Amino acid sequence: MTQGSTTTTTPHRSVREPATARPIARRKYDDRYGPGSAGLRMKPEEFDDIPASEFVRGNRYEVISGVFVVSPFPGPGERSLNDYLGYMLTQYFETPSKKPIVADTLPEQTIATTNRRRADRAIWVGLGRKPDEQTDVPAIVIEFVSSRRRDALRDYEEKREEYLTAGVKEYWIIDRFRRVMTVYKTKKTRKSSTTTYDIVTEGQSYETPLLPGFSLPLARLLEKADQWRPRKQAEPNAPAGGTDG
Repeated sequence: MTQGSTTTTTPHRSVREPATARPIARRKYDDRYGPGSAGLRMKPEEFDDIPASEFVRGNRYEVISGVFVVSPFPGPGERSLNDYLGYMLTQYFETPSKKPIVADTLPEQTIATTNRRRADRAIWVGLGRKPDEQTDVPAIVIEFVSSRRRDALRDYEEKREEYLTAGVKEYWIIDRFRRVMTVYKTKKTRKSSTTTYDIVTEGQSYETPLLPGFSLPLARLLEKADQWRPRKQAEPNAPAGGTDG
């Protein structure tokens, strides 16, 4: 497992606002917010006040730099990773000998930063009670890297800064394409903050003091995503088989 650190004394850098943002207007589909609402100007607090029933199901909704963002749900490869990790965590939480703390996890969780990010998974630990998913900052936030380069850059750069600044203790980035998991943590002092990171390779497991007794074997997790890789069509004079990323 590779370790590293960076130190910064600069304030939180906001995400650059898209130049194509539309004036605020209530564009809705069937009296609900959906793909046609993408690009609306919206404050995070306005987003918080929208009832769940007013969103068209089947999409992910966020507010980034004052803009309402709509994106499709992840594909089966990413969902299989998330589902299996949720299964492993549930087993851990329900084992009395490995549960000295009250903990819980949810997929597709909105994280309140300066924006409203939709994280792939959140884990709450150490609260001594059932978490309030709307107000309690998760101890751990997890993102599964998408095949789209733009989304991958957000996972590694923009979201990392936002989550750690919001109070998240560990940020896990699970990259099924590079076959690694990167864990970011922040240590703060009065004058500066130091961000450290661990890189977990496919043959390794990750353990954290936030989840005593829990071990995450990365290879086992990646196997679940591999089962959903589409097969490439065989080219003439080429051996059959093969997969894409």
